[in-house]
Amino acid sequence: METERALSIKQEPHIDAGREVEVSIVIPCLNEAETLGTCIEKAQRALVEEGIAGEIIVADNGSSDESPTIAAGLGARVIHVEEKGYGSALMGGIAAAQGKYVIMGDADDSYDFLELAKFVGCLRDGYDLVQGCRLPRGGGTVSPGAMPFLHRWWGNPMFSVMARWWFRVPVNDIYCGMRGFTKELYGRLDQRCTGMEFAAEMIIKSSLRGERITQVPVTLYRDGRKSRDPHLKTFRDGWRTLRFFLMCSPRWLFFKPGLLLILLGVLGYVLAMPGATIRGVTFDAHTLLFASLAIICGSQSVMFALFTKTFAISEGLLPEDHRVRRFFEIVGLERGLLVGGAALLTGLVLLFVSINQWRVTSFGHLDYAHTMRWVIPGATLTALGFQAILSIFFLSILRMRRR
Repeated sequence: METERALSIKQEPHIDAGREVEVSIVIPCLNEAETLGTCIEKAQRALVEEGIAGEIIVADNGSSDESPTIAAGLGARVIHVEEKGYGSALMGGIAAAQGKYVIMGDADDSYDFLELAKFVGCLRDGYDLVQGCRLPRGGGTVSPGAMPFLHRWWGNPMFSVMARWWFRVPVNDIYCGMRGFTKELYGRLDQRCTGMEFAAEMIIKSSLRGERITQVPVTLYRDGRKSRDPHLKTFRDGWRTLRFFLMCSPRWLFFKPGLLLILLGVLGYVLAMPGATIRGVTFDAHTLLFASLAIICGSQSVMFALFTKTFAISEGLLPEDHRVRRFFEIVGLERGLLVGGAALLTGLVLLFVSINQWRVTSFGHLDYAHTMRWVIPGATLTALGFQAILSIFFLSILRMRRR
């Protein structure tokens, strides 16, 4: 019934034969027969009313319903994308786009394609990326029942604030499903994420590269589908977003907490090595143990931040970072191995001294308050040195150029 209704609709012409395509509207689709026809009709109407030479591309991601037939019947170009994922569908559709500008929007009729002119106007003014904003803070509107409570008041605002703080993204709604961008920008970004992280990757990369970004207010309407639930899963996709953010900015989860742990560990050593007493509290061998634990865990956290950042850059998820490049210029594989080896050797010497102290007592009882001041630093430096050697080797592997 839905197919017959869609096929009976008269398609309005929106591309003049002699005009170059200016705007490509890309709609990712997976079993959207209920609402896809409405989205295409609105997009066609917007193109005609605004006099825009455009095309409509439906990137079908393996629909088992009548979605491809509906799209083709309405005159849209249907691009079949086999690899599953929101990002994969968009990549396939954008790759096929002929327009100078690309407008992407979901197929569930929650976005009004009649608002197309807002995006095209900003793109014509020279912006590289135009992000829609549904949240009132950016002038947008959320219709009653259009967004789940957790998304509306926690998820979207939280991730948008994180994007503004961590990556200096000048938008208030990072996950709005309607946005516009130049085809040239898309080519520069070299998108890699095939899942729902695709949207965040585009904005974060654009901001870090210094591209021209703006936002326009849009209205989010209630999902027009009735027969099934939305593709988005609150906790699963929320975790995937957080994971992606932390990979792109590991200093907040790994680097800075790691440095703090190292500083606390060093402070513990400063107090415990001489056995200082402050206001009746004596810092002794037990303090050294806790301080060593803090230093080892902190160094692991710092190294993991370097692993994560290096991986993200080498895989094209993030642009080059001058701080990371400078680190490798200063340290490098050979110098890192020397530092790690020196720490390992020093630790082994301290351990040998403690064993010799035990030998002097004919391997009998020891003054542990004294001996542990050799054993604990020795064991800590040995572990740190060994860890540093393995880590610098692994970092060199991550940075190895490959096709």
